[in-house]
Amino acid sequence: MLKNLQEWVILFVIVSIMVLIGNWAGYDVMPLDALPGIIVLALISLIGLIIHRINPYKGIPSIAYIGILAFIITIPGVPGSEQIVEWTSKVNLLAIATPILAYAGISIGRSWTDFAKLGWKTIIVGMFVLLGTFLGSAIIAEIILRMQGII
Repeated sequence: MLKNLQEWVILFVIVSIMVLIGNWAGYDVMPLDALPGIIVLALISLIGLIIHRINPYKGIPSIAYIGILAFIITIPGVPGSEQIVEWTSKVNLLAIATPILAYAGISIGRSWTDFAKLGWKTIIVGMFVLLGTFLGSAIIAEIILRMQGII
């Protein structure tokens, strides 16, 4: 458990630095302004992972614990929730998603031989998934923007 905890902390520190830089470069939020929000998000994630690890029932994924914990501590009326919401609102979602997706890409890239074993059909399915996601997002954005009268 201690080895996992050390690995998680190192990973969260690396990702947090990347998020701070991305938030600063992409959204003009100074790193010191976003730092409290990054720390809160990393702590929530770390606590969720610990809960998942110590829970004997492994049927619930760790992301569920993280989401429930984040939901509970941001409920209006919970002591400190306003401050947590204020801090985390300075961290842009895309600044968080970018390093995580980069990490996923790197982990897939490290195992190209395993990926190649899946066959050419996997590449076609992946292309259709990406195309469907893009087109679905574009259609939803078009509908919403037209409903709001923006376009």
